[in-house]
Amino acid sequence: MKVLVPVKRVIDYNVKVRVKADGTGVDLANVKMSMNPFDEIAVEEAIRLKEAGKADEIVAVSIGVKQAQETLRTALAMGADRAILVVAADSVDQDIEPLAVAKILSKIVEEEQPGVVLCGKQAIDNDMNATGQMLSALLGWSQATFASKVDIDGDKAVVTREVDGGLQTIKVNTPTIITVDLRLNEPRYASLPNIMKAKKKPLDEKTAADYGVDVTPRLEVVKTSEPSERAAGIIVGSVDELVEKLKEAGAV
Repeated sequence: MKVLVPVKRVIDYNVKVRVKADGTGVDLANVKMSMNPFDEIAVEEAIRLKEAGKADEIVAVSIGVKQAQETLRTALAMGADRAILVVAADSVDQDIEPLAVAKILSKIVEEEQPGVVLCGKQAIDNDMNATGQMLSALLGWSQATFASKVDIDGDKAVVTREVDGGLQTIKVNTPTIITVDLRLNEPRYASLPNIMKAKKKPLDEKTAADYGVDVTPRLEVVKTSEPSERAAGIIVGSVDELVEKLKEAGAV
């Protein structure tokens, strides 16, 4: 079974995000970029499936700017077998919207014929949480979202998923789309020998036009601003005073 893992290049989660002075977006100049943490978990899970003998090949895919090669090399160093880069933007400031990403991925899936597509439940830059679901709809495949445990059993996938009320375990037919949550696993660090080997692993470069997909944005960002600072707290001397303050604030 082949596993396809889409990965996205985002601002490193340790970096404090700065908004541009003119409010047109986030400042990406000289900012450290890395693989989206949820996608990193998806890569790790794909590797574990291969180590368990349930997957034969892992293909990492990234859609965006040419610099996403670095992100794909990270996936290859972790253990992916080969990678596909779809150059769909010239500027790092252009974010490819979920529908366009899903359309490109659907074309790649048709070519590669994987048994499972493992992807992060969302990207930490835009928090859309939509690509996996859109891909499922375009392909007509089953889907299991927010996975905290994955087990492949023949032509079925048993997935424990995190829902508002706790945990839900479902069984879906393969081929399937699985979006992963934080508690699924702890991604491994790429060793130096594997980083060196990753440089020799195949990485194919395509464009959005090769798949006949228009990536022109459908959404317009009107304004980007910093969240308002949290107001200072108030110390109260009694429960009655607390209730009174809450009433004044309209909280009760």
